[in-house]
Amino acid sequence: MAAVSNAVRVPMGDSADVALAAAGDRQAFERLYRIHANRVFSICARMSGSRVMGEELTQDVFVRTWEKLPQFRGESAFSTWLHRLAVNVVLNARKTEGKRASRTEQSDVEDDRRDEMARAPLHIERMDLQDAISKLPEGARRIFVLHDVEGYKHEEIAGMMGITSGGSKAQLHRARLLLREALER
Repeated sequence: MAAVSNAVRVPMGDSADVALAAAGDRQAFERLYRIHANRVFSICARMSGSRVMGEELTQDVFVRTWEKLPQFRGESAFSTWLHRLAVNVVLNARKTEGKRASRTEQSDVEDDRRDEMARAPLHIERMDLQDAISKLPEGARRIFVLHDVEGYKHEEIAGMMGITSGGSKAQLHRARLLLREALER
């Protein structure tokens, strides 16, 4: 099989499976799901700050992937397209959550986060980066994950989130300071 020139660490079967899945082959789509589900979950959980929400959003991402796969033009690697779709699903969920939370006293997501915090052991010496990231303010957490974890550039983040690249840089700086403080305690 010919190598894909612009793909970075794309499994060899992706190209064939993408074409088959776009044509409606559920087994090919299942293979794509197995290959990419962990990375998508990681994006969703880190950006939302919740494992429970991350699981729900991961399912939403793959539902959207199945619906939009025929529109994939192959101008970038499938994994790049999928990760951008995941980021958009998370951002759209946050917008929807904000609208719902403004109508109700407590949102389900806040309840999930509170339950997770209650179950989590409080050992400062065992505090890890994932915990510290999940405790960042929403905007700082999203920018940190997109930039430092997923590798997006400030200009790309600005376009995704509807902010300036300077705003992205400021949020990243804030996130790093807060993480440093949290991990030094």
